[in-house]
Formats: sequence, C-alpha cells, structure tokens
Amino acid sequence: MKTITTFLPLLTIFCIILGNHKTVAFDKNLKGNELINLVCSESQTKDLCLKVLTSDPSCTQASLQDLVLISLKVAAANASGILTECKTLIDDPNFDPAFQQGLADCKETLLDAEGQLEDTIAATLANKEHDAQVWLQAALAAIDTCDASIPGDDDILSQQSRAFRHLCNLAISLSKALDSSSKMKPK
Repeated sequence: MKTITTFLPLLTIFCIILGNHKTVAFDKNLKGNELINLVCSESQTKDLCLKVLTSDPSCTQASLQDLVLISLKVAAANASGILTECKTLIDDPNFDPAFQQGLADCKETLLDAEGQLEDTIAATLANKEHDAQVWLQAALAAIDTCDASIPGDDDILSQQSRAFRHLCNLAISLSKALDSSSKMKPK
C-alpha cells in the first residue's frame, strides 16, 4: 500500500503532462484558408502563424505539406537575412576582435542552418516528416550556437534569431501534424 501512495503523486504529474500535450489531427481534405485558420488556431504564435502561412500567393489552395514548405521558405529567408547582417557586422572596424570572432563563428553556424533547412525541405518533399523534424532541430541548435558566440541579447541578430526560432517551431509543429495525418491513411 505504501508503494501505491508513493507512486500516486508521480502518476498524477504524468497525467497532467500528458493532458497538456496534444497532437492535432487534420482532415486531409482541408486546404487553403480553412486549413490555415485551423492550424494557426492551435499555434502558440497565432499572429505569426497567420502572417507566415498567408504570405505565399499559393496559400489559398495549400495542403498541409504546402504549408510546411511555405513556413520553411520563410524560415530560410530569415536565416539568409541573419547571415547577411552577420557578414555586414563582421566587416565593421568599430567592433573589437573578440566580437568579430563571435560573428565569424555565428556566420559558420548560420551556413549550417541554411543547409539544414534545405535538408528539411528535401525530407518534407520525400514525405519523411520525422527526418524533417530532426533537421529542423539541428537548425535550431545552430542558431543557439550562433547566439552563444555573440554576447548580449538586444542586438539585431538576437532579435532575428528569436524570429527564426519561432519560424522553425512553426515548421516543426506543421511537420508533426503532417506526420500524424500521414500515419492515419487508410490501408
């Protein structure tokens, strides 16, 4: 009996955690704005979700896979913007050498993140959603490494990297939804 009473609080915590994690299954027939509204209603960053997913003219007929690709395209553009800013700052003679070295390190990890986003797109097109999620996690790790190499968190790169994280997290949630909906296919 003592074992059960010791185990009960852990079981309660486990159930609470499980109850807070939900995977949303999307109807494969939903497309376009109806799908976007449903997807974004489940997002923690609803406004960003709507802005990103409606940014592409093809969104009106978009499938879930198309939405993943749209979010990845926007994330890749964001990564390119961070990389451009980083390259510009590296050449600024007003920064001390340690900061410039941090920028150089950041530039290398951003190049990795761009490659990982390309791999994510390839995995998504090949219907390998789990691989896409792994590549997205790698891109997030790359931006974390970039941030760690530059001191401070109020510069333009830090602001852009926060946006990159949100975009990658959106792509991850879409990819997970795509993965779960593809597993629900009738046999």
